[in-house]
Amino acid sequence: MTTTAETQREPRAAIIAAARRLIDQKGEAFTTQELIKEAGVALQTFYRQFEGKDQLILAVITEVIAEGCAAFAEQARQVDDPVSRLELFVKLSVGAFSVSASSMGPGFVAAEHLRLHQMFPNEIAAATQPFVDLIRPDLQEATERGQLASADPETDAWLITHLVMTVFHHYAFMPDDPRAATIPDDVWGFCLNAVGGNAETAKRTTRRRRRR
Repeated sequence: MTTTAETQREPRAAIIAAARRLIDQKGEAFTTQELIKEAGVALQTFYRQFEGKDQLILAVITEVIAEGCAAFAEQARQVDDPVSRLELFVKLSVGAFSVSASSMGPGFVAAEHLRLHQMFPNEIAAATQPFVDLIRPDLQEATERGQLASADPETDAWLITHLVMTVFHHYAFMPDDPRAATIPDDVWGFCLNAVGGNAETAKRTTRRRRRR
């Protein structure tokens, strides 16, 4: 449960943190009363921060995506080659469907993402923008280096993001699909070709990784 000091300092953050703990325990099947007890806030405080439970879950999904992108960026911090960074980002995000067995796992994220998209399309677009922002600079840099040929890095980053999300959503509910083991490589190969890469580009990035 959130401490009184934490709640007084930032009630919105306390409520989101409490929701994440409850989701981890039981998925989205928690009540508002359970939430305010877990967060240590009054009901009025909850409604001052969120219109309802859907808006709260939207905030949770937004935070989870932002944290994931920050973690990907940290893993790529020592990778000098932009194509290698792109490969890492695509494979990590596609492969994330298998990383968690908790209720706050890929199935929850995928189901709630799709459900909330119908009600809050602009907000969901904003929630996924961090991944677009993560990969766009590397598309731009790789194109400037002559490694790729992206005519429009912004659009290509958006398209790659949505391809990655679609594959993630599919495998979040079908982790035992026989193709699951190879799908990160398959998606990366497709993306690489789509932005003007080729087998030689892939070989060069593989050799660079092996030399490190």
